[in-house]
Amino acid sequence: MGHVSGYYALSWSKAADCPFCSLPTDRVILSDPLAVAVRDAFPVSRGHTLILPRRHISSFFEVTEEEQTSLLNLLAQAREGLDDDLDPAGYNIGINDGVAAGQTVPHLHIHLIPRYSGDCQDPRGGVRWVIPAKAKYWDD
Repeated sequence: MGHVSGYYALSWSKAADCPFCSLPTDRVILSDPLAVAVRDAFPVSRGHTLILPRRHISSFFEVTEEEQTSLLNLLAQAREGLDDDLDPAGYNIGINDGVAAGQTVPHLHIHLIPRYSGDCQDPRGGVRWVIPAKAKYWDD
């Protein structure tokens, strides 16, 4: 994946004390005028990537149509790069939207988490495990 700099890396809306609003440009791996992609600083797997809007908003439900298109395009580009570089067996894609959903940084970000065969004992249910008591819906 190519590092993108220049105009795109300079045009952020800023919020005080937001770690995503003050990312150094060398963290940016993909970029367009409305969004950026960076590697997660605390990855749960090799290649764990975050896609976030430049505008400081906390919820996916606040994005404009243009921002949504931008975020999804960067998500696809990031996945293509991860496929080429790391060849994962699958992906989890997720957004923690609101404190009750586990959001700890109030700047919207989409997690793109590469998954590798054998990285956990039983991956069935994927994101359903955010509420463990209701995750398993299948019979063994």
